[in-house]
Amino acid sequence: MESAVHVLVVEDDNEINQLLCGIVRRSGYLAQPAYSGTEALLYLDKQEWSLVLLDLMLPGLRGEELLGVIRGRGECPVVVVSAEGEQQTKIETLRTGADDYITKPFDLEEVSARIDSVLRRYLRLPAKAVPKTLAHKDLVMDTDAKTVTVGGAELALTAREYDILALLLANPKKLFSKANLFESVWGETFLGGEENTINVHMSNLRNKLAKANPDDEYIETIWGMGYRLKT
Repeated sequence: MESAVHVLVVEDDNEINQLLCGIVRRSGYLAQPAYSGTEALLYLDKQEWSLVLLDLMLPGLRGEELLGVIRGRGECPVVVVSAEGEQQTKIETLRTGADDYITKPFDLEEVSARIDSVLRRYLRLPAKAVPKTLAHKDLVMDTDAKTVTVGGAELALTAREYDILALLLANPKKLFSKANLFESVWGETFLGGEENTINVHMSNLRNKLAKANPDDEYIETIWGMGYRLKT
């Protein structure tokens, strides 16, 4: 029998704390709210935690200080959830020891996915099953054989192009920002400088799809927001 996964949610805003706890519980984990840095310390002294969701702007003891305490005690992963979206703050927090950084306002599905991702790395939780076949219009992806066909003709894709397309096909109604896309496919934190990398890969992928079927469009850009499958 697997042991329970305990997540400490450190956030002083009651509504946001409840929202984060709800995300944690819907993922099948146990959530414990804490509303200040000093309260969080009491819970950290009380038991071992599988993950800490941490706001930076906390009363009593700031999140940066609490992060330092957690890092001094062991390997418990920390995901920062903060309204402080400046790039330098993000970089410094990650270098200090945070495992991930989510900027408010956040997407509920993104928070859930990032929690799962961090816990998989630390606890070796199994990844969610991917269907053998993903399809959209006349585009079909075989996730076992790693092949993609358009109208029955096989498409030659690079590994990154395949991963981008697989992400979109597995989440047909989701709009992915460039940050979502980069962090999901590359598995690294998006700091802004990677935008051109995403543009190039997405452009190449769309050109290959357009060449395979000039009469249809599979991926659409929502300007200023991101990408999604085109219905």
